[in-house]
Amino acid sequence: MAWVSALGFVVVALGLISRFAKLPRTGLELTLAAVLVGIAGYVWQGSPTQAGSPVEAKDKGFVPPNVALRASRAATANNYGDAAKVAEFADTLDRMGLTREGVIAVKTAMRKDPDNVELWVALGNTLVAHGGGTLSPAAEFAFQRGAQLSPEHPGPPFFMGLALANAGRAEDAGQVWRGLLARTPKDAPWRADLEARLTAIGGMPEPQAPEAKLGN
Repeated sequence: MAWVSALGFVVVALGLISRFAKLPRTGLELTLAAVLVGIAGYVWQGSPTQAGSPVEAKDKGFVPPNVALRASRAATANNYGDAAKVAEFADTLDRMGLTREGVIAVKTAMRKDPDNVELWVALGNTLVAHGGGTLSPAAEFAFQRGAQLSPEHPGPPFFMGLALANAGRAEDAGQVWRGLLARTPKDAPWRADLEARLTAIGGMPEPQAPEAKLGN
């Protein structure tokens, strides 16, 4: 039965790769190899017929980055083009638990387009997911590199703040998000989401009192 499930997973993975990845042949081979190795390891060592034993998460506040990522990308990034498809493919791998393969897919795409801000954001998110919610130095560098390439792009600070918040670093997340909010236009489609997240962590800036008018 495990092999049947594994075969079905391979078919799904192949369909996702052909639809979203559009990677070079070498990248496709590496990604597929990684997926197959992961499946083989599960079938060999896994015990799908045994009763489950759920383990309570240590940090109840952690929200996998891909959950918020899918809901927020429409407002903070370009949903068209190869970079968006690679990012979506990496998200899909992350949801399947194949976070290492997600990192491989993004890095492979970056060989062709190393200065794409959306790919750097995707790399940061996949590295966070691969680390179980930890903002590693590599993930932080990815977000910072994206911000350097496109200082006005909301993606790098938005998702770096999300990673910080998920890691329990609310004060640091608030600092990053407040900086983004300060330069976000009033009618920006991501502003409401950003304000809601700042409010949730208690980081929303206090409204400035109107200046008192001097009497004649």
